[in-house]
Parts: sequence; C-alpha cells; structure tokens
Amino acid sequence: MEALPPDVKAVVGDKGYDTNAVVECIEEHEAEVVIPSKKNRTTERVIDKNLYKDRNKVERFFLKIKQNRAVATRYDKKAACYLAVVQLACIMCWLK
Repeated sequence: MEALPPDVKAVVGDKGYDTNAVVECIEEHEAEVVIPSKKNRTTERVIDKNLYKDRNKVERFFLKIKQNRAVATRYDKKAACYLAVVQLACIMCWLK
C-alpha cells in the first residue's frame, strides 16, 4: 500500500482487505475505499457498487489468461518474453 501512485483515485478489493490499517493507508493517499465491510464491523462502509462490479470483470479476465499454462507458471526468464506471452494470451482471449 505504501507504493500507491499519487494519482490513484480508488482502491478496489474484496472483504479480505477490510482491516483498519489498509483502510487508513488508502485514506491517507486520499483515494476512495471500495472494499465491502466484513460482517463483524460495527459500522458498515458505503461503497460504489458499480466500481466494485468492475473488479469481478478484471478477476475473470485474469482467470481466462491464466488458462494459458505459460502465463500461469511463468516459464520465461526474461520480462520481455513473459510480456509477449501475456500479450499473446490476451489476444487469444479477445479473439474467442
């Protein structure tokens, strides 16, 4: 969280990231917290539902490209080669 760029407007996460330390760190960076509250919270946080739904789309996309074995296991040693494999997996996902 300390490495957040200064231009971040919102941080989206699941309930596992609903801790006081994470929320305070995000608020220190003056970003919107889009993390649903856990059941044991006394005060429930209001979140942007549309922004939270987009998180699911991103997760599903990563699951699709990780179906490519080379992306999931990262066989390539060089970053440029791995980037090429990820780009190829994205193209294959887009074409389906």
